[in-house]
Amino acid sequence: MNNESEDRQVMELWQNQTTEGVRMSVEQVRLEAGRFQSRIKWRNVREYVAGLAVTAFLGYEFSRAKDLLLRVGFGLVMAGLAYVVWHLLSKGSPGEADESAGLSGWIEFRRRELVRQRDLLSSVWRWYIGPLVPGMVVVIVAFGRFALAHGRSIIPVVADALLIAAVFVAVGRLNATQKLQRQIDELDEQSRS
Repeated sequence: MNNESEDRQVMELWQNQTTEGVRMSVEQVRLEAGRFQSRIKWRNVREYVAGLAVTAFLGYEFSRAKDLLLRVGFGLVMAGLAYVVWHLLSKGSPGEADESAGLSGWIEFRRRELVRQRDLLSSVWRWYIGPLVPGMVVVIVAFGRFALAHGRSIIPVVADALLIAAVFVAVGRLNATQKLQRQIDELDEQSRS
């Protein structure tokens, strides 16, 4: 066997070998990161608009309410909403990517953003639901007190309280931490290969 034949065999072996390189291109990672950032941005916009609308409604009701306890409850809910919006703005806003980054830079950026959002959502009980609970409890107690003082049934107030509790539990459970963790794990796996 001559050198040319050996070289050809080595080349064929090299060209036909299977590789385990990164399965995604820079453009794919950049595109996915951009989609994720866009979803985060629009989620935040929805939360800001909802917070503003509820605050405007509660501010109007606050100005009309004669009962001090009810006004305190509305004020606490508005303060809770202000905290929620501030926390989302400061901790949940999408990060800025280096557009000129290579594949490893984009993977690192995407992973960092996924981790940040996962951590934000895993603590939703503390920063999203928690600040609203005191005000809601005071409002429910005020409505219950009003119903009892005026000889009305307390059942609608209890039903409203149960509905609010169910919404809080649903919000607490309906977060995407497992999905985000799977995406983080996939990125880690691709980085290792």
